[in-house]
Amino acid sequence: MLLTEQLFETSYETLTEGSEKNLYITGVFMQADVKNRNGRIYPSQVMDPAVNKFITEYVNTRRAVGEMEHPQTSSIGIDRVSHLITEVQKEGSNYIGKAKVLGTPMGQLLRSLVEGGVQMGVSSRGTGATKKRHDGLNEVTSFNLYTVDAVYAPSAPDAFVSTCHIVTGK
Repeated sequence: MLLTEQLFETSYETLTEGSEKNLYITGVFMQADVKNRNGRIYPSQVMDPAVNKFITEYVNTRRAVGEMEHPQTSSIGIDRVSHLITEVQKEGSNYIGKAKVLGTPMGQLLRSLVEGGVQMGVSSRGTGATKKRHDGLNEVTSFNLYTVDAVYAPSAPDAFVSTCHIVTGK
């Protein structure tokens, strides 16, 4: 089963240190132990190993790319890539992330939207299994995280991303 989650908000901060301007999205990328707008809950004991594996295999090797909106597949479509996830760390039940918006066509679209004031979000994409709990929520019992995509309509309740321009030397 393809599982996707979504989050949003936009604000700006400019840091000037050199001559090349990069746009980053930062904030809560995923949440554990809370009900999301899709009626799912991801327990920390399921989310932690999935996120740690994603960090080791993709973030640390600079292969953690995300797309604009969720495709109908779990595989990454290189033609839809908009950003490179550069950091993810756990704080409480939140997973705080940072991603560089790329110069690809979809990255330019993402940049245009956020610089135009559109409140964009992020959303985890992966596969897994769920079970219905007695309270009606779907609890995720296994999860394999593939990426975090940039989306318009997120589902995690308290997860918001902001943007910042970081100017670096060439």
